[in-house]
Amino acid sequence: MIRRTALAILLVPTLLSAQTRQEYAARRLTLETKLPLDGVLVALGAQEPTQDYLSFTQAPSFYWLTGFREPDAALVMVKKGGQIISSTMFVNPSQPSREVWTGHRAGLEGVYELTGIRGRATNDLTGVLDSLAKTGLPMQFVGDLGLREADDETGPARLTRTADEQLVDRLRRRNPNAKISVVNDVVEQMRGTKSASEIANIRQAVDITALAHKEAMTAVQAVRNEFELQALIEFTFRRNGAERPAFSTIVGSGPNSTTLHYNGNDRFIDINDMIVMDIGASYRGYAADITRTVPASGHFSTSQRDIYTLVREAQSAAERQIRLGAPSRLMNDSADAVLARGLARLHLIDSPDATYDCSTGPTPRQCPQFRMYYMHGLGHGIGLEVHDPDQYSYTSVLSPGSVFTLEPGIYVREHVLEEMPRTPRNQEIAARLRPMVQFYKNIGVRIEDDYLVTERGMEWLSKSVPREIPEIEAQMRLPWTGPAKRDRELVDRYREP
Repeated sequence: MIRRTALAILLVPTLLSAQTRQEYAARRLTLETKLPLDGVLVALGAQEPTQDYLSFTQAPSFYWLTGFREPDAALVMVKKGGQIISSTMFVNPSQPSREVWTGHRAGLEGVYELTGIRGRATNDLTGVLDSLAKTGLPMQFVGDLGLREADDETGPARLTRTADEQLVDRLRRRNPNAKISVVNDVVEQMRGTKSASEIANIRQAVDITALAHKEAMTAVQAVRNEFELQALIEFTFRRNGAERPAFSTIVGSGPNSTTLHYNGNDRFIDINDMIVMDIGASYRGYAADITRTVPASGHFSTSQRDIYTLVREAQSAAERQIRLGAPSRLMNDSADAVLARGLARLHLIDSPDATYDCSTGPTPRQCPQFRMYYMHGLGHGIGLEVHDPDQYSYTSVLSPGSVFTLEPGIYVREHVLEEMPRTPRNQEIAARLRPMVQFYKNIGVRIEDDYLVTERGMEWLSKSVPREIPEIEAQMRLPWTGPAKRDRELVDRYREP
């Protein structure tokens, strides 16, 4: 999956084990050591949807600090002289009449049992923040604080303000002298190093996703439409203990395989299509993200094999750079070099370092030709978000506790040459490249795997999913007689005590 926000699910709260509570407490303590000697930390949870029948998504950083899954919550910690002198969780009180609609709420007493933090009603939060602002203590916020484009394709993009931004804006207006800052980046950098419990959850999500991929590969020739594969994939997720997909399932066939974020999943599949399946299960809020591309016929044609082999070579080159302490940029540099050389070999670009005019004017800006077919990044961290912060984004080196994906791709869109700005030079380039674009048109290939860096080196988490051409073709030759039974051992592996 290339760029997307993960989804989580609201679960009925269960008591956290003592070990888990200690881990959340240790995270909060470590965060406080990274902040000023005196100050107030405010971590804001996500708001409850207006319609209570919609799924609730907890704010990842808030959950990472507290383990609390209910809406409208906030954590306030006060630090003086380098010591935390108070910690309070603001939560919705338990209201049985309301809970007939929403389900059980922990309430003020229950939140202490869950987290070990004293509870107080959410309605008191504004008054408490005002009082703390008047003390002159610096206030550091963790929350959904940043302008975003509203989803409106009918007109110009609009910038909307989140509920967290509105809360902070009102606090500033009431307390113009308050010292307010956002420390999301501090928490996100901490989240970039995964703990043993987080890695266990990611492993489970990966293993469930692997089952779904193998099930879908076996079923491809028995189905007719993309939505049938989507339904089978998501059924396999849920049946084996995942809460839901970690992101919108992508099943793109034929021309849809060349659309990066395609998730309509409603096209009838042709026997000559390639099918990109970019999928990931969410387990206890932690995401997997694995992509495989398979031929609808069950056998790679010459043109399909050419593109697939090139993408695999690029991924393999990047994998060889996963070494403890190595610069993370080497993964990207290696993949780019392989893709550029390979596209030149296939005559889809003029040469590995060839450019085209990516703007018009007297002196057009130049862009690499290989980027016409590979326009996204190599990979990303995974965790509570499918695009989770990873430590190498901050340190630029690979260290233990890093969990990330590598997902090179090539997408030969039928009209890719017409997407270049109309300049005389680009028209000459298009004339040279058009025959091979027509030969490879509508072939999109993305291959994505999940990796863990440990003290011993790299661990390939998703290795159970067929990836080499002979492995995929062998998996697709297996008879499909309907959805497989659940894997009881997998389902029971991390069952709550």
